Amino acid sequence: MREGPDIARIASLVGDPARANMLNALMGGTALTASELALEAGVSLPTASSHLSKLMEGGLLTLASQGRHRYYGLAGPQVAGMIEAITGVAEAVGPKRVRPGPRDGAMRVARVCYDHLAGEQAVAMLDRLVEKDILLRDDREIRLGPSAASHFAAIGIDVDAKPRRPVCRACLDWSVRRSHLAGTLGAAILDKILQEKWARREKDSRAVIFSPPGKQAFERVFLS
Repeated sequence: MREGPDIARIASLVGDPARANMLNALMGGTALTASELALEAGVSLPTASSHLSKLMEGGLLTLASQGRHRYYGLAGPQVAGMIEAITGVAEAVGPKRVRPGPRDGAMRVARVCYDHLAGEQAVAMLDRLVEKDILLRDDREIRLGPSAASHFAAIGIDVDAKPRRPVCRACLDWSVRRSHLAGTLGAAILDKILQEKWARREKDSRAVIFSPPGKQAFERVFLS
């Protein structure tokens, strides 16, 4: 037996079609019940419960109870990053499934990736922040530039806090095949977009839909 991480075990957990659909459904950042995940996976509730037990045992999910309900969520941004990266590989080299058309187009423009913005708008935003030296990028590593704290403070985002996870992290975007911004800063920017009502979450989808004035405001703040 080779030493090191057991990649095959994680791959077998993610590789089952029903479990893959469940994990993808949780990429929107919303915790879901077993019944909701059964619908997403197209399986019965007992079968879904079996799949969820395996994902829990594998450390890919968390479980929270509220009253009589139990809610499942991804175990953290590392798991979300893995799912996004696998989606990118499947998009590049895998067989194509039938796509829903307009919604898929919206997903490519802007969507939620666990707790941060992904899609064409997110990639363009990271590129612009790097061009302006607000963020510094070295290969896959992203860090704050000297002016980052004051820049983000001016738009109501505090980057001086000391979170448990990285402030900046590159996350490979499956639709653009380049990186967008994850980490606590990426999450704070998505919160800002939604709080300002520049965009809204599309129901039953990860798509983020910008209003015309909201798109202008986003571009003025993050792309100009």
